Amino acid sequence: MPHGRRNFLQVRTGGEGYAAWFMNPYILFETALGWCAMAWGPRGIVGVELPAADAAATAARIGRRFPDAVQTAPSLAIAAARDAIVALLRGERRDLSAIALDMAGVPEFDCRVYQAARRIEPGMTLTYGAIAARLDDPMAARQVGRALGRNPFPIVVPCHRVVAAGGKAGGFSAPGGTATKLRLLAIEGARVGRPGARMTA
Repeated sequence: MPHGRRNFLQVRTGGEGYAAWFMNPYILFETALGWCAMAWGPRGIVGVELPAADAAATAARIGRRFPDAVQTAPSLAIAAARDAIVALLRGERRDLSAIALDMAGVPEFDCRVYQAARRIEPGMTLTYGAIAARLDDPMAARQVGRALGRNPFPIVVPCHRVVAAGGKAGGFSAPGGTATKLRLLAIEGARVGRPGARMTA
């Protein structure tokens, strides 16, 4: 996953009007698959870490992406996003497409890929080529794969739902590789080898 960028947030404390500057706040949270992390800024989520076996490993990964991140109590919007991810990973059908993401600095092509991927419903899959076709660039399947490989928002941007042609899972750059991808798809009830084309409006 790519390194995160720095977002400065100003906090005023007490009656002295002291202004303290710090970097992206983040939370660690436990799911059915392990510990996830999520960092955010004023305009939305800037990074998500897929589950690891323990909180320390996940904290180390989010720390490498956002070296000055500070673990912070979540806002209402971030808490709602966390709860939706937790529910999805325990097998509940949840739509994460309305969660606000801060894509400032993300290449324009990648943004288009992520927007297309967010329309794939839980339990469904699309191929890299199908995503490329929806971007009116049917020869761009490899570029789609590369964009998903650097997805800063896994699960919220469900890159695991994009698979290779011919019933193959395709790559997955997150920890655990293809095994993690297949596990996420299994939780959602998707069957690799039967990609669907149903997408949300």
